[in-house]
Amino acid sequence: MTEGPRSDLTVSARWGRIRGAVRRPVARQLARFTGVGVVCTAASMGLYAALRIPVGPTAANAVALIVTSLLNTELNRRFTFRIRGSRRRLHDHLHGLVALVIALALTSGSLWTLLWAEPNAGIAEELWTTTVAGWVATAARFVLLRYWVFRRARNA
Repeated sequence: MTEGPRSDLTVSARWGRIRGAVRRPVARQLARFTGVGVVCTAASMGLYAALRIPVGPTAANAVALIVTSLLNTELNRRFTFRIRGSRRRLHDHLHGLVALVIALALTSGSLWTLLWAEPNAGIAEELWTTTVAGWVATAARFVLLRYWVFRRARNA
């Protein structure tokens, strides 16, 4: 019978730790970064699917990544890192291009590998391949944005 109050205390202590973690700047930034990422991933997948037939898989991937990377950098600038105004906007986007190059290398490399290994792969396999590679690129993007591009707002 002593388990009831003890387990309530344990749940309460755990909940307190979770709330404390959410108060940390990096946790809030990760939550906002995730939201921006979901929007940009959906846009990228839609662009890729729309462009795949007319321009081919590699070009469709490149165009989708370039367009959504610009959107991603701006949305992260405003929402994730809370940077307002136009001061250093061009500078931020130019640095964001480094993250784009990493993402393009990862997704194009994975797409090339898939098409080399399975020349008859369909759009579903291509989308899964570029999406998984995009997850790796996303982790790299957050680190680059937080510690390099938007370091002035790291703890905002």
